[in-house]
Amino acid sequence: MRGAVHIIGAGGRSGAALLRALLAQGIGVVPVVRDAGRFAAAPHPLLAPPRIADLTQPATLRAALADATRIVSTAHARTTALLLTAAPPSAMLVTLGSTRRFTRWMDAHGAGVLAGEAALLGSGRAGVMLHPTMIYGAAGEDNVRRLAALLRRLPVLPLPGGGRALVQPIHQDDLTRCLLAALAGEWAAPAALVVAGPAPLSYADFVRAVARAAGLAPPRIVTLPAAPLMALAPLTAVLPFVPRIRAAEIRRLGEDKAFDIVPMSATLGVRPIPLDEGLARTFA
Repeated sequence: MRGAVHIIGAGGRSGAALLRALLAQGIGVVPVVRDAGRFAAAPHPLLAPPRIADLTQPATLRAALADATRIVSTAHARTTALLLTAAPPSAMLVTLGSTRRFTRWMDAHGAGVLAGEAALLGSGRAGVMLHPTMIYGAAGEDNVRRLAALLRRLPVLPLPGGGRALVQPIHQDDLTRCLLAALAGEWAAPAALVVAGPAPLSYADFVRAVARAAGLAPPRIVTLPAAPLMALAPLTAVLPFVPRIRAAEIRRLGEDKAFDIVPMSATLGVRPIPLDEGLARTFA
């Protein structure tokens, strides 16, 4: 489909949101997915049949992208090196990373983002990797909704440091606007850019905002050290009345995740919506 945008991961949350936004703007989309049977999208004259690509099999990705001019990858950033090899040399690339690349608790996820960013920046290819903070508000998203489910069941919420660490979540609608702006931009050289919500706030205040938006009473937050909470985290996998919480998630609750969005707004022209507005959309 001439002039269309190829979306790797078009069946995922961010990929599906971008797909809908592009079609609404009259831009064709070629979805690139691993399993066509799990890809669901309403028929549209500008939507091409899905192309199948397994990111562990480079030949399938190369075939799916053979005619691509603009590519968005919402797959994990660790696959960026493979994407660079498979994509036509003239194609412009927009990829999703994560602000996990900045964590002091480096894990496989963060290391994969760092490796993907290094591959793109070292490639000389036109394009950008966007590093979103916590994404909320997408269909099927489990950050805010899982937190609301936890608040419904627990009369007291224990948090490391009382939830003083900073967060700066971005609504899916704003991330989609950032992707659209990146696709419309001119990238003379590869770049990386953080995309985040309008302002940082403490995790405790974020929890209170989620409770308000979900119609719940203000939670009682108590301070507990991270170590015992991490030790208890595996129990959430077997307790039927609480969502599953991983030890690594608890550890990261003690880490500030606050970012300057001036580069984002200056480069992409996107001013993110306030948290209360985003949560209102999420729980509408």
